[in-house]
Amino acid sequence: MASAIGVLLLFAGPFGAQAQPAAAPPPVAAFGQLPTISDIAVSPDGQHWAGLIGTPTGTQIQVRRTSDGELIAVTGAEKSKLRAIQWVGNGHLVITITTTGRVIDLADTSKREWTMLMALDLNGDRRWRQLLGNLENAMNVSAGPAVSLVIDGEPVLVVPVIRFVEHVGALSLAQVRMKTGAARVTDVGNPETVDWLVGSNGRPAARADYEPGTGLWTLHARQGDRMVKVHAEKALVDLPNLVSFGRDAGTALLSRKVDGEWSDYLVTLATGAMSGPEASLAGNEVLIDRASRTVIGTRSTSLEAETYTMFDPVDQRLLRGLVKAFPGEVVRLESWSDDRQVLIVSVEGAENGASLFLINRAKGTADALALRYAGLPPDLIAPVTTLTYKAADGPAIPAYLTLPRGRPAKGLPLIVLAHGGPASRDMPGFDWWAQALASRGYAVLQPQFRGSSGFGSAHLEAGFGEWGRKMQSDLSDGVRHLVAAGTVDKGRVCIVGASYGGYAAMAGVTLETGVYRCASAVAGVSDLRRMLGSDARDAGTSRSASVRYWQRFMGAKGPSDDSIDAWSPARLAHKVMVPLQLIHGKDDTVVPIAQSRMMLDAMKAAGKAVDWLEMAGEDHWLSRPATRIAMLEAQIAFLNTHNPPN
Repeated sequence: MASAIGVLLLFAGPFGAQAQPAAAPPPVAAFGQLPTISDIAVSPDGQHWAGLIGTPTGTQIQVRRTSDGELIAVTGAEKSKLRAIQWVGNGHLVITITTTGRVIDLADTSKREWTMLMALDLNGDRRWRQLLGNLENAMNVSAGPAVSLVIDGEPVLVVPVIRFVEHVGALSLAQVRMKTGAARVTDVGNPETVDWLVGSNGRPAARADYEPGTGLWTLHARQGDRMVKVHAEKALVDLPNLVSFGRDAGTALLSRKVDGEWSDYLVTLATGAMSGPEASLAGNEVLIDRASRTVIGTRSTSLEAETYTMFDPVDQRLLRGLVKAFPGEVVRLESWSDDRQVLIVSVEGAENGASLFLINRAKGTADALALRYAGLPPDLIAPVTTLTYKAADGPAIPAYLTLPRGRPAKGLPLIVLAHGGPASRDMPGFDWWAQALASRGYAVLQPQFRGSSGFGSAHLEAGFGEWGRKMQSDLSDGVRHLVAAGTVDKGRVCIVGASYGGYAAMAGVTLETGVYRCASAVAGVSDLRRMLGSDARDAGTSRSASVRYWQRFMGAKGPSDDSIDAWSPARLAHKVMVPLQLIHGKDDTVVPIAQSRMMLDAMKAAGKAVDWLEMAGEDHWLSRPATRIAMLEAQIAFLNTHNPPN
């Protein structure tokens, strides 16, 4: 047990009242640090909350009493990459940890990110123990999100695992008895199993299988003691998603793409009858009751805000009251007790910065709990606005614009920050990367280019075949929009991004010369054909849904299609006429560092200078505070040199 080191700041009033004017911007490390609380969970009875607490060197797990904030337990985890925390009953905590490595005994020995589970008994000796270590013929790693249950009064964790049957891995289910740590495989899948739906009794209510070659997706439901096939459809790329139970445990919620639109459907497990689309479940995400495992509401994310629809009228009134209490700010539900009397919400905006509040419905209180980022009170947060501009060929492109504090919105230097994915999106509220750049005097534009998710199927599908083409020009069209408005200086624009955004940064100075003064690419793809080939090798076939997915975005006929070389920055390095920076984590398992090294070699072969930063021990997500800060410091130094804000 480590002692508390005071990294959690507790407040008794609104954060707006705590802020003091600051003459100078905060240090870069204030933005690059891990969040003060990156993940937080309320116990089922609402008596405690547990959080992953960021420190300058790593992470702590803290448990505090909700009534007065009293610290109950704290453990240092400086060297671990902690991803999530969950309660199993009221006395057990489970944390998800990932590590990067190879398993030599497997046929596929490529470096991967492996997920492990650690458990803490708060009523016992309070020592962390690794779970799943005693499974027979199975790996001791988790293969998906674990389900927390209480069965006959006993806390139980149900975990997807990989079990080997005649040397072939199959997605199966294991149950862990939390009081003893004993684990056993209870349900064995087959090589085609991709998902399970687990009920409140710990038994699987449904199973989904997928055959990559034919694209056949099937749903099996428990009927008596057997799993019976109740639905099948062909999906070469857009696989149905077994989301959860419906509003009762007799139905399963499926997300399916029908006639070009994603919609939610309900399958009656006893008969296989399907109904839908279900308008009441329309939303970007469903909210699940921890005890019953059923849907209790939905959450939708627009460009400006999060919107909740709760099925219980009392819950809905609470949510309306929260939104009213924080006008103009983004309010998100983070966690809640099983009776939904104790909730933790995040609030992001001008009045409260990026903060967490503890809501107690029985007491009628809403107490400020912590700043998300220590050292960044509201008066140091740059203002964020939304806008929509037209691409050159007509479509509307939504975007976020973060403006530097204390500077008029006229003739500013601009950084285009492209998100990853590409079928992803930026979210309303606080963005640590955009805020770090804005703190240095830059306007920051985050376009939700075609191909981005979250803005309807038409916007997403408009990106198919447009990788490096219209998806790229959507970014520069945003630059031209701000130049025409007088907000930014045409000659003082750079582009940065990570993952697909890293590709977009490299493409910005190879495919669209003359727009950007410099580019900084983090963990970017530089050679599309080699990326497809690598994905096909990892999948063991070029007929996988993953390969087909990337081909659709790239407009490629297959992994060997050389037509996509025309959109590959590593094959166009001779066109780079401005400074380029490449940053990549050595342990990246999503976009291997080889992709950045290809661009580095191509730049050197073309006689071009390049700024290079290789981060040892870092993964695709910049999970460690030291390397995240190192990335920001290197990137801002590069931008200061080649696009000085003043």
